[in-house]
Amino acid sequence: MWRGSLRSLLSGIPLSIRRERPVLLARGSVFLPAELRRPYTPQPERKRFYQNVSISQGEGGFEINLDHRKLRTPQNKTFAVPSETLALAVATEWESQRDTVKFFTMHLTTLCNTALDNPSQRSKEQLITAAVKFLETDTICYRVEEPPALVELQKNEWDPVIAWAEKRYNVVIGSSTSILGPSIPQSTKDTFISHLASYNTWALHGIEYMITQLKSLILSVCLLDKSLTVEQAVLLSRLEEEYQIQHWGTVEWAHDYDAYELRARTAAATLFVHLCSESSTIKHKLMQD
Repeated sequence: MWRGSLRSLLSGIPLSIRRERPVLLARGSVFLPAELRRPYTPQPERKRFYQNVSISQGEGGFEINLDHRKLRTPQNKTFAVPSETLALAVATEWESQRDTVKFFTMHLTTLCNTALDNPSQRSKEQLITAAVKFLETDTICYRVEEPPALVELQKNEWDPVIAWAEKRYNVVIGSSTSILGPSIPQSTKDTFISHLASYNTWALHGIEYMITQLKSLILSVCLLDKSLTVEQAVLLSRLEEEYQIQHWGTVEWAHDYDAYELRARTAAATLFVHLCSESSTIKHKLMQD
């Protein structure tokens, strides 16, 4: 199961060569259809150009102010978010920057920009369709046939997650060692379509981002349902990679950095979805030094 035994299960596994799935292009990456690729990439670093950060309520929602200037999106729209708590979280990202503004660390800001600009102009239905399509290549549904130690590890760690999702949503998912993956019933897809439809468009942008990070719709819904923590979901999504690290060792700092970054992005997406889904607001507050 996904309890704290995963690390110990990974230790002492006999040396073997991993059989890559066809969907894998390189360590930690998969082919993504065009509709699931992120349209925005963070800007280069630049010197901090503001002193104070505050939030205010405007006609379009809660706005972020850098000194006396309103923050704007890449398409020059007013940066206005639907939740005061989300605005405070974004403002905290900007306030936490030091002498240099490191945009690549500001995941909530990037997600808000994507939701506001919607560069690919997708509707709510299109966002849902793209997310459910990922179920066909879900990481935890693809299994190896060898070596035995990895087969057992996948069974012990991924099967309980699938079983939970099947029971929670009353669906059939399964797993497969075929290069074509498992055959997902249409009724299962319809159930997830219905479930995702309960989220607003803003939250769906966050869910899409989460799915692309974890390479798994199943892990994503488990995370949103709080049956997994961010750390557990990330570790499960990296199961085969962690297995390989136990065999071949780690590249100094590189593997740890990848894991930390994945946790940060997944945590940001999770927070984003929850803040976009909550309806309550908090007392108006200005960000101060």
